[in-house]
This record gives sequence, structure tokens and C-alpha cells, in this order.
Amino acid sequence: MTDVQTYESARQIYRVLMMHYVEQMKQSDIAVEMKLSTAKVNRLIKQGRDQGMLEISVNTPWQPQFDLENRIADVSGLVDAVITPTLSEQTDIVLKSVGQAAALYLLENLKDGDTICISGGRGVSAVIEALRPERKYDVTVVPATGGVQGKLYTDVNYVAAQMAEKLGGTAFQIHAPLFAETAEQRDMLLAMSQVKEVLDRAREATIAIVGIGSILPESSSFFDLYEGAEQDRKSIVGGGAVAEMLAHLVDRRGSPGPYDLNDRIIGLTLPEMHKIPLSIGVAAGADKAVPIHCVLQGQHIKVLVSDEATANLVLKKYHEEK
Repeated sequence: MTDVQTYESARQIYRVLMMHYVEQMKQSDIAVEMKLSTAKVNRLIKQGRDQGMLEISVNTPWQPQFDLENRIADVSGLVDAVITPTLSEQTDIVLKSVGQAAALYLLENLKDGDTICISGGRGVSAVIEALRPERKYDVTVVPATGGVQGKLYTDVNYVAAQMAEKLGGTAFQIHAPLFAETAEQRDMLLAMSQVKEVLDRAREATIAIVGIGSILPESSSFFDLYEGAEQDRKSIVGGGAVAEMLAHLVDRRGSPGPYDLNDRIIGLTLPEMHKIPLSIGVAAGADKAVPIHCVLQGQHIKVLVSDEATANLVLKKYHEEK
């Protein structure tokens, strides 16, 4: 092929690419305009791509968040991450935004026949508050743990009922506390048919939505979960616990420690959580950065929904390890 022929060939490809990608013309219209067959137009577009003549760029003001999602997923092994802009220094406002993002993510992945198991907590409550489904879903919502009475966001039966009502599905309730008084009592409660039925449904869940709890701050709500917890704070923190998920205390590597409380939990174990196809962790705020990092280290969730400032702190923890 001569230089002139090469130039004319490249020019023809260039014209086709401009018409198709810039002027948004259909391949059939390009064929008429250039007096070519549609098959020829299709081949020219493919040649242009193969020769590196086409470069597609998508510009968005949310690019920093999208880049952050990819970075945190890459470093942690997450299947996906959803990171919202940090619009305020007030955690409640940020958590509301994160809850909206998690609610949208849930609805994008939800289908009839799904079973959703959930924890209590402010993060999960924020998701439910933000749910605005366009139709009803034939789904089942079940608690992943026993409940704590007194506060709506810790009452997992109430939270499950609220989610089921929003989605148009059915909720199951668990008639057991979050913590038994002893490991022996826990085993007895887990064997009860009413409790076993609910937790068996949770084990078969297709989706899990859980909060990620902090242990270290004085404001940690974990110590509101059972009577006498405040007296245990020193030994729990001194024993290396830095986070909790499904009430299971974990250390900096995300491993459940040898804590008495872990042996008294009425609920799914962390290995059982790992088997759920889509597990979504929801958390926001600077005090959640270390807990999120720990949970990611333990690979206890597959998807993280958080905010930009918190995600950057989590990435910083990964960089500090290198």
C-alpha cells in the first residue's frame, strides 16, 4: 500500500469515527453518507479501535470518588466500594448521605426471592431510612443477631420490620437477646426452634447489610449493648479489640479474639457471614476508619459503603503498613 493509499485509508477511518462517536450518527446513516455498506462501516470502526485511533474519555465531577472506590477495592480485595463525598463535618449528616448510597446500591442488586439478613446499628438504620423503592419486592428480611431493647437502631427486630415494610416484603423476628449470660446459655438458646429457624434463614441469605462498630472511642455505642459492658471496657480494649461486626470483637487484623463476649453471642458467626454472596458494610466518620480497616483485613464484607474522608483514612492505614 502506497503512502497515499495509507493516508486515504486512515482518513476514511477518521471520518467514520468522527461521525459515529462525535456526531452520534448511526452506522447505517454513515453508510449512506459515505456510500459504503454498513458492514464496511463496522469494519472501519473496528480498525480504528485496533489501530489506537480511538480514545474515549468520560469527565465527571465525581471522578475523585470513583478513583477512590477503585483504589480501596484494589488494596483490600473488596468486590466493590461505594464512596460518597464528605459533605459535612457532622457524622449524622455524612451517614445520611452514605445511607442513601447504600440504599441505591441495595435496590440495584435486589431481586424477588432474595433473603436479606441485617444487623442493628445507625448505619443500617440510615440505609432503611433512605430506601425509596419504585416497586414492591417479594423478599424476606431476617435479623443476623439477637436483639437489644431500648433503642430503635439496636432493636434488630424493629429494624428488620422497617426494612420489610419499605420493600414490601416479609420480616422474621428473633426472640433472643444479643448476648447470653454464659456460653452454655447461648448454646441452649441457639438450639431453640424459634431461634434456630431465624438464624438458619439468615445463614441462607443472599444479601447481608451490616454496620461496622468502633470500640476505642469513649462514645462507642457498643458498650450500650448489654448491662455491665462499661465495666468490661478496660479488659476488652486492653485485650486488643478495636472493632466489632455482628457484635463479634475483632483485633487489628480483623481476627475474632478470645473474648468472653464472643462466646456468648446469639447470631451468625463471622465465617457464616463470609458465605453470604453479597455482604455490604455501611460506616462513616473518622472514628470508623480503624474498624473499617480491621474488617477489610479480615475480609468480612464484600462491599463497603462509606464517605470520602473516611475512605482516605482507611487507605492511609494500608499505606502505614507498607
